[in-house]
Amino acid sequence: MNWSALESLLSGVNKYSTVFGRVWLSMVFVFRVMVFVVAAQRVWGDESKDFVCNTAQPGCTNVCYDEIFPISHIRLWALQLIFVTCPSLMVVGHVKYREKKDMQYTASHKGTHLYANPGKKRGGLWWTYLVSLIFKASFDAGFLYILHHVYDGYDLPRLSKCSLEPCPNTVDCYISRPTEKKIFTVFMVVSSAVCIFMCICEMIYLICKRIQKLLRRKAEADRRYFVENHEMTMLAAPRSSVRLDPTISNQNLSHTKAKEALPKKL
Repeated sequence: MNWSALESLLSGVNKYSTVFGRVWLSMVFVFRVMVFVVAAQRVWGDESKDFVCNTAQPGCTNVCYDEIFPISHIRLWALQLIFVTCPSLMVVGHVKYREKKDMQYTASHKGTHLYANPGKKRGGLWWTYLVSLIFKASFDAGFLYILHHVYDGYDLPRLSKCSLEPCPNTVDCYISRPTEKKIFTVFMVVSSAVCIFMCICEMIYLICKRIQKLLRRKAEADRRYFVENHEMTMLAAPRSSVRLDPTISNQNLSHTKAKEALPKKL
């Protein structure tokens, strides 16, 4: 499989990722893809050839090998890497869709842009990015569970006993370099767990940042509402300091005003 093509395709995600997303992508290609390509494939290259059972019964070695290795670590990790990296393509596809939509809008509205920055995580793109993180963490966790379930806690014993047909009785089977394979298995499991942790941190970061923005927007709206109401109160006409009886007649009102206008005697 051409992993360099996948790396060049996903490298564009760095432009739209947060700091946690960049660290996640670096970990995937440095600690998982490179280790998988350079070392892991060579370590597991002899698993079928050097699998030995203490019997000469035809077919016994094959069925015992199938029982101990129901799925190869290499094929399982390759499938895991494909599933884990593919959700990032959702973000790239959404950004490309926005860019195309913005170009069409600009052409029909005399240079006016629909999006100030198509790669800005707002609206639907924010949800697409969050869903991609959920998918990546879920796929990694699912494959870790499958590996744990199939190989009984990521263990590779030196000696395995097999009694399946056509074996004549219970035979002892040995895999090649079990310690080295177990070390690589633990390394890949720890790398996957760290990637899950980085996805969770990025999800928390995105949600907290979104809540902070909503709270800031609400505080700004409340402040603007208070300022507008305060200005309206200041512009309103002041009330008279003299309280008048609404039942007083106009004649009595004129006499009252005339008395107030007379100078007071010393």
